[in-house]
Amino acid sequence: MKCPFCAYHDTKVVDSRLGREGNNIRRRRECISCEKRFTTYERVEETLPLVIKKDGRREPFDRNKIIAGMQRACEKRPISIATIEKEVDRLELSLQESGEKEIESSRIGEAVMNALHALDEVAYVRFASVYRQFRDINEFMAELTDILAKGGGKSPS
Repeated sequence: MKCPFCAYHDTKVVDSRLGREGNNIRRRRECISCEKRFTTYERVEETLPLVIKKDGRREPFDRNKIIAGMQRACEKRPISIATIEKEVDRLELSLQESGEKEIESSRIGEAVMNALHALDEVAYVRFASVYRQFRDINEFMAELTDILAKGGGKSPS
């Protein structure tokens, strides 16, 4: 493992521990050259389906894109990064279990919107407004009306 401080290519593992969810290993490493310590995470490389974009292009599933989109939607909301990562973990697991080789990006977007709807209605509306690309205020208002009709819009306790 290359040292992030001096770029030396030899490090030693000082400590290894199982991650919180049990699906990764946290390792403390020490550089042989500069003796600085850093942390790495090791996880199983899972086979995830290719994502079919709206224009027909296919690209590998990228969990970081999902996390970034959810973080933007949850900005200044009481949603922790751990909660977002847990939702993305669930999404990844369902994709792996599906056994599909390819999945349309719209199905992923809908799954993210469902997760955000359950977590925080403001974050949901933010994500939906970008994802669904509302053309005008009437489309946006129709979505808000639908949320309110389903029992949304409750004030936090």
